Amino acid sequence: MKKRSLVFSALAALATAGALAGCGSTYYFAGRVLPPSGIANRVLIAVQNPTSITKGALQFVDAYYDIRQSYNDKIPGFSISGYSGALPSTIQNMPEEQVGVVYGSGDGSLTLINYAKETTAGTVGTLNGLSAEAYVSRNQLWVIAANQSADLVTVLDRNASRSYSFSLPGVYHVSMNPGGTVMLAFVQNSNYAYYPRKLTSADSNALAAYYLTNQSWPAPYVDCEPKNLPGMCLAQMQDPSGTPLTFDRPIKGVFSADGSSIFVLNCGPECGGTAAGVSILPTGPFNFNDGQQAGTIPTQSAITTIAVPGGSSNALENGNTLYVLGEQLLPDGLFTGNLTLVDLPSNTAGSPISVSDSAPGLRTRMIMADDNTLWLGGIRCTQGERYATGQPYGCLTMFNTSSNTVTMLEPFQGDLTGIAAVTSLHKVYIAEGGQVYIYSTSDGSAINNYYVTVTGTAYDVAYMDAVSDGDNTVY
Repeated sequence: MKKRSLVFSALAALATAGALAGCGSTYYFAGRVLPPSGIANRVLIAVQNPTSITKGALQFVDAYYDIRQSYNDKIPGFSISGYSGALPSTIQNMPEEQVGVVYGSGDGSLTLINYAKETTAGTVGTLNGLSAEAYVSRNQLWVIAANQSADLVTVLDRNASRSYSFSLPGVYHVSMNPGGTVMLAFVQNSNYAYYPRKLTSADSNALAAYYLTNQSWPAPYVDCEPKNLPGMCLAQMQDPSGTPLTFDRPIKGVFSADGSSIFVLNCGPECGGTAAGVSILPTGPFNFNDGQQAGTIPTQSAITTIAVPGGSSNALENGNTLYVLGEQLLPDGLFTGNLTLVDLPSNTAGSPISVSDSAPGLRTRMIMADDNTLWLGGIRCTQGERYATGQPYGCLTMFNTSSNTVTMLEPFQGDLTGIAAVTSLHKVYIAEGGQVYIYSTSDGSAINNYYVTVTGTAYDVAYMDAVSDGDNTVY
């Protein structure tokens, strides 16, 4: 009863504060609208197969009290109304815009979620079949997706209601900066990278005439659509001399906080290559709209590449440090997880720090949270060195960024597919092994999850009321 009284008091205070904000509108911070549920700290959960007849649902819980029901038990649970996607697998979290984007791996749906209304807001457009990855810009005007089975990169220009599908055999990963001004595409077992470019009318006419004569596209373009009068092309990264820029199994582009640089992650041995590392490129030459490029693409010798022997398949920038997560190939043929701290002012990498293992070459999860903690997650961690040699193993690691030490390596509970940092409340929500777990950021201890568990398979989580879009595991 005491707990419910506290919930009631907190909600009443929020409603009163909102009403005083003026004109009958309710706001709780940063001008955001108090949602219909009245919950100010919501964690969204993507649930697969919640019932025998439904393949997907989006439920949310009160992350302050870690309960799924209302304070007075009159509402047994909360969900996003109108959602009908199949097998929701990733949540692209954009709390500053009060928007989320959920990708359904069962039907290829890409659904917009209105956080303020707690309803769906339509789909972003039509993608070509099931996508290995799909991202939406913060203004929701641009979408890029990779369909590996069909060998297609799809770009949606929602402002112009145009869709472009480019042929790129083997494409399996895409990246986009938050503003949607730069997009990248990466091909499996390849050392090259690609980017789309929107054309001017003059470019369109010239390329249409070129294709009519040659039945091919001039370098650096690998495909342009539509062929009779292209509006957009997919270009290979080439230097001014026409020489393709080469990487070492590039897998992802991470964009610097100031927007000036792209950190291209060279996956190296865990993706069948030679050497893992990070290549730093200027953002300007790859700006999406033709005529807005700043400078030229550098030559290979002008690109700074930092060796990261511990592995490089995901990364997260925080201040002057790029935290690089990956798997290192060992002499016994197995891989082991490592976190490497790259000092950006000096472009130097520290020694690899052992963390939980993950399947090589597969995207892992990284998120900053309270108490100077960085949370790392992976999948198929039973395939790594730790499990094979009888060491403590799990798919979740808590890393202290103040002391640069691993402070928790959690026991195995299944594939870790989602992490949400509930900032200011000193906790993280985890989707692992198909269920929801909660951990304290102060000491890594488990928090009672009894009242937030779901029926079905929990696959991703997102803190809908985070202060910034940086609280985002899928971007």
